[in-house]
Amino acid sequence: MSPARGRAALLLFVLMYDSMADNEKQASKAGLRGGAFQGRWGRPQPCRGPGRHEAGDAGARDRRQEQLTADPSRRDDRRRFRRSIMAGGPMPKIGQSQLRFEDDALIRGNGRYTADLRVPGEVVAVILRSAVGAGEIQTLDPSPAAGLPGVLAVLTGQDMAADGIGSFEPRLRFPGPDGTPMRIPRFPPMTTGSLRYLGEPVALILAETRAQAEDAAEAIVLDIDERPTVVDCLAAIGPSAPLVWDEYPDNRSFVFEQGDGAAVQHALATAAHVVRQRLRISRVTAAALEPRSALASFDPATGQYRLEIGTQSPHRIAAELAPVLGVPTASVRVVARDCGGSFGMKNVAYPEYAIALWAARRIGRPVRWTATRLESFQADAHARDQWVDAALALAEDGTFLALEVDAVANLGAYVGPTAPHSPTANLGGLAGVYRTPHIHVRVTGAMTNTQQTAAYRGAGRPEATYVIERMIDIAAAEIGIDRIELRRRNLIDPGQMPFKTGLVFTYDSGNFPAILDRALALSDWAGFAVRREASRRRGRLRGIGIANPIEIAGGPTAKPHPEFARLVVDPDGSVCLYAGSSDTGQGHGTAFRQILGDALGIVPSKVSIVTGDTGLVPQGTGSFGSRTLSAAGTAISRSIDAVVEKLKDHAADLLETAAADVVFSHGAYVVAGTDRRLAFTDALAGLSAPVMAETFSSADGATFPNGCHICEVEVDPETGAVEMLGYLVVDDVGRVINPLLVKGQISGGIAQGFGQALMEQAVYDEAGQLLSATFMDYAMPRACDAPSFVIESFPVPTAANPLGVKGAGEAGTVGALSAVISAVCDALGAFGISHLDMPATPHRVWQAIQDATSRQG
Repeated sequence: MSPARGRAALLLFVLMYDSMADNEKQASKAGLRGGAFQGRWGRPQPCRGPGRHEAGDAGARDRRQEQLTADPSRRDDRRRFRRSIMAGGPMPKIGQSQLRFEDDALIRGNGRYTADLRVPGEVVAVILRSAVGAGEIQTLDPSPAAGLPGVLAVLTGQDMAADGIGSFEPRLRFPGPDGTPMRIPRFPPMTTGSLRYLGEPVALILAETRAQAEDAAEAIVLDIDERPTVVDCLAAIGPSAPLVWDEYPDNRSFVFEQGDGAAVQHALATAAHVVRQRLRISRVTAAALEPRSALASFDPATGQYRLEIGTQSPHRIAAELAPVLGVPTASVRVVARDCGGSFGMKNVAYPEYAIALWAARRIGRPVRWTATRLESFQADAHARDQWVDAALALAEDGTFLALEVDAVANLGAYVGPTAPHSPTANLGGLAGVYRTPHIHVRVTGAMTNTQQTAAYRGAGRPEATYVIERMIDIAAAEIGIDRIELRRRNLIDPGQMPFKTGLVFTYDSGNFPAILDRALALSDWAGFAVRREASRRRGRLRGIGIANPIEIAGGPTAKPHPEFARLVVDPDGSVCLYAGSSDTGQGHGTAFRQILGDALGIVPSKVSIVTGDTGLVPQGTGSFGSRTLSAAGTAISRSIDAVVEKLKDHAADLLETAAADVVFSHGAYVVAGTDRRLAFTDALAGLSAPVMAETFSSADGATFPNGCHICEVEVDPETGAVEMLGYLVVDDVGRVINPLLVKGQISGGIAQGFGQALMEQAVYDEAGQLLSATFMDYAMPRACDAPSFVIESFPVPTAANPLGVKGAGEAGTVGALSAVISAVCDALGAFGISHLDMPATPHRVWQAIQDATSRQG
């Protein structure tokens, strides 16, 4: 199976987890190593509501009706399907497993992705990119291309500058080196002369067809004087490194610090044990199934830009593009429909979006740009990429005294909108679930001749967990304490909640010891020695790894970002929800319908959801950081409360009682102290107009999903090949709205985590050439690489939001990096190897064994 097909297979594998009815069936049916899936598929609930934008896109409904009219068999099939799923089955409630209502259209090929959209008069955009890692343009002559058939225009960065197009800015700012202001180089969408990374846009070709545009790109005369490059962030801050920017002599953008440095230094100086380790956190890319694509247009009559893209945060994208274009945010309408994978990578405004919008205005026609897979590897934001020096101070009995972390983060050549975020915003996770009293961290943001970095599933959370969990394993080995016992001695007890950690966070809830105990029991940790011996007899090395991840969700801690929700309830019982959180495959439409059904008794077929459109949804923050059910759930819950309150007097009249005697509970108005009740849907009778309520508000606090991950692997010492034999998670994501969605999210997160731990890596050579620019070179996990995941919920609800949820979207990834590398290192312990940097590829594992064997003589 090719790597590209393997990615699709892995996604299907994760989708299968979504459809499993319970954890026991999940363990039996997902046995990929045993061959075909066993058992039955889960059955969908019989209710389904309209898809995204169905309530607000009359043209789309008309087009679908035309298709059904032209094809009677298709119409009859659709009617039969609708009758089967809308025949009045049980109401989906909070806590029940429910197949996603969104999936029918997607698995039947009826999704609406950007590349599916067609508008009259559109032209195709192709971008000529830098083929070198750094250099100066000596000649750029577009004239040979301008006269080719179908070519409408060939434009450059000089043209953009002449039209007043501006520069991208980072969302966060920190002190620069030596207390100076943060160094933020100008970041135009297209270069005006200097080239600083492979794939940087050089020229734009607009043509009637893609083939014509590509031919024109090849005809452009481009001569570049190459310059030396630096691609490693640690090397970039060295004394003799090539300069990415002449005006920044040390390649440093910022230095960010948190924690009590003096207390940490004192603890390091006086501790009985100090364990130190340099850790490499590799560079990866999202490799989304759907490459980035944009359809841009401009209305000269209104001055309104419109951008159709796949993204998880349309309102943020609009806010970032507006200053670049020199217009108010309200003049940029971003519409996000279906999205084939984002994982944080599409949560940022890219140069191609600004280029397409500007070109649409300049040429007077809609402009379409779609990345090739090669462009995706070159031009999508990369992620992670850090060097970390860590020191853990321990008392004689193993009590943690302090943790010091000094990290260098690769920002890329330009400081993109979210480049400073991941290495700095979630550092509180370094505390883990432990009572370490003093923690200090320093992060240096370094510029290199590489693509910008941005958020990727976890956005700093997996990195923080990796640091503390690896340091615990290494410390346990060095000071001779069992690694489980060392963790137990330092775990935060539930009776200590709320607990102020040694860095930033205050945990409000959780039962970390109980989760650890449950995971150890489920994994048969005590019986591992027998399994290891069985592997040894077969010539294999067996290892078991553990991680206790915790992360912030729905933050920041001081005041969580707000989210928007508007409910419009019609007298006929139909509801339209306008939500500021955009769905990129998480299943929001299903979870939102469950919340509405549980609170108001509204069947899913009566619910329409409008999201992802800044023109229809006036405000929004977006979906990221495992925040949607805590943030959007809070906004929806408060809108529900407002609608219920608005109808209270009307319900009291129908119940023939005073409003003061009426309470609302479980979807009905109830006369207190009696059995008289009026369903919410019945209370709508007699209304002459819809009831509406909206809110743009924040949850009361951030949440802290946590859990325990245990992984078993086997290593072939002759080849270095690593096989995952088992993976188990016990997770506290708070109150569980839909168990199937939670298992699907955690399964997908694990897959991305073990992919980075074992194989994924974006690699540049010394000249700035991207060596991993195809799926032949960038290894992706396949379905056959994954064992049967066992996932068990251990919910400890939070009071930080009305639903009691904590978040699940990133939980799998946050723990997987640590657990998998822990298992590999445990297997290699037979050769005296205490640590191996990710990714644990066969060659790296084999080489480590050879080196260890040579040292042992």
